[in-house]
Amino acid sequence: MLIKPDPATPAGEAILDLADLMDSLQARTGEWPGADTVDIVEGWLSRFTFAVPDDLTTQAAGRAWALRQWDRHSDDVTLWSDEDSALASLAQEVRSSWDNVAGTDGVPYRPPADDQAVVDFYYGPEKSHGDAGYTLYPADISRLVRAPLCLSLSDAEACAEANSSAVFHAQESPDDEGLPCIEIAGILVFVYLDANCGAVRVSVHLDTTDEQLVRADGTVPLQVEIEDATVFDNLTPPPAPAPPTGWMARFRRLTRLTALPGGGKCRPGVDPPSLNTII
Repeated sequence: MLIKPDPATPAGEAILDLADLMDSLQARTGEWPGADTVDIVEGWLSRFTFAVPDDLTTQAAGRAWALRQWDRHSDDVTLWSDEDSALASLAQEVRSSWDNVAGTDGVPYRPPADDQAVVDFYYGPEKSHGDAGYTLYPADISRLVRAPLCLSLSDAEACAEANSSAVFHAQESPDDEGLPCIEIAGILVFVYLDANCGAVRVSVHLDTTDEQLVRADGTVPLQVEIEDATVFDNLTPPPAPAPPTGWMARFRRLTRLTALPGGGKCRPGVDPPSLNTII
């Protein structure tokens, strides 16, 4: 199947230009000399770019705690969702080897109940003991996301792509002022336990919603369900406000008639019509 270049597109116009150049070369020399052809094609290719589109953005998809433990026989790295879990795992292994250090350099014969204390006694302030040691630090889990060219609630493929890019932001610690939240297409949905009102709270924030999902009236189509019951639904846009009627319409006509140039002031010698005249 032959392809017909479209002159309305930059690529189609370039192809037609190349055809004209080659036709001119054929008419001038009766053939396509190699050197001349190379020069023409080289200049023509300079009009194009073959770089891969760089429309990927780095997105933080979460955070993990990396625990690295090493000794003379192994060097292992494990990932944990929070610091306390990583520390508890490390303390468990330390207690299993406590006999190696018990009673030496001020280390008690029985391991403390506190995880941090038992780890500190075993490894010391330098986080190392002989040939063994550890490091524990937080690290963001990142991914590259390609922004959708078109995000539409009526496009199943676009919705699936956006759903797969959803991110959960956990509360990092009990002292963290943030709250657990899921983010999708710029929409933030917070779900958390609120001791002040003694309830599970769900809060939806739409201020940063992707503009492609915002309707002409500034609202976002939203449906909220609890179990099988719909508790909120604005899928049908609100009707446009009806034009004023009755005395309100007459009053607006009066306002337009009296709103003259010059800051709304009446012209000298011309009295504004009375309300009775308008009615």
